Amino acid sequence: MSDSAADEAPRRVYAPDDDHAFPDEKLNAILEYIKTDEEIAAYLEAQNVNAVDRMRYNDHGTKHIEIVRNRALCLYDLLKQGTVDFNGARQQGLEEEDESVIIALAATLHDVGHVVHRDSHAYYSIPLAADILDRILPEFYDVVDTVRMKGEVLHAILCHHRSETPLTTEAGVIRVADALDMEHGRSRIPYEHGGRGINTLSSQAISRVSLQEGDTTPVMVEIEMTNAAGVYQVDNLLKAKLEDSGLEDQIRIVALNTNENREQLVERIEL
Repeated sequence: MSDSAADEAPRRVYAPDDDHAFPDEKLNAILEYIKTDEEIAAYLEAQNVNAVDRMRYNDHGTKHIEIVRNRALCLYDLLKQGTVDFNGARQQGLEEEDESVIIALAATLHDVGHVVHRDSHAYYSIPLAADILDRILPEFYDVVDTVRMKGEVLHAILCHHRSETPLTTEAGVIRVADALDMEHGRSRIPYEHGGRGINTLSSQAISRVSLQEGDTTPVMVEIEMTNAAGVYQVDNLLKAKLEDSGLEDQIRIVALNTNENREQLVERIEL
């Protein structure tokens, strides 16, 4: 499913020209820089070969990264609007504007380890992302801040899987945003090739994900699904990523079964 500016659901795409609840000038400059980076583009294409072509797993390539980065920045914007504290940049003596940069770079590079193997890919991502960061960060930071930014980005990358616990709010955002790419378009390739595993079938059931300001929490994630198979994406993947992310009390998840043409085993789930 395409995430485009024309999508009607709120908080799906980070728009640089919009007003944000955080300073965005440095973020927008870095996003523009990495947009045309040849090495990053090559990694985003190559990392899908093991995941999709060889293992028939869901998309982990360019589109997945675009969606995760968009959702991460929209999630960050809502959390900042809700005055949630971000400790990663602050505890390193960095500026508030660096919080969003950490999130954007971690979202962009979190899956590069797939070029080595799908299994344990978060650990393989660390040295590969480190090399890329060594090239990019000095364009925007001095030596000391480059070291600190690099550490924070790598921490967020490492913690996007459940085997490591995020120690910063920035890392928690990456962990949750990674699970927010769950719509049916993500499983298109393995489904067309005959893949019928639970990951593929459950994401086929998710029609739309949107982020918005919540009534009782800074963020409400609304998920529309067309059948009960989508419960796996919500409960086993998104809920599991939210647990121990540090954002459990800041995000409310509501999943709705929108299929009116058949008996609904599950109509609504709230987490």
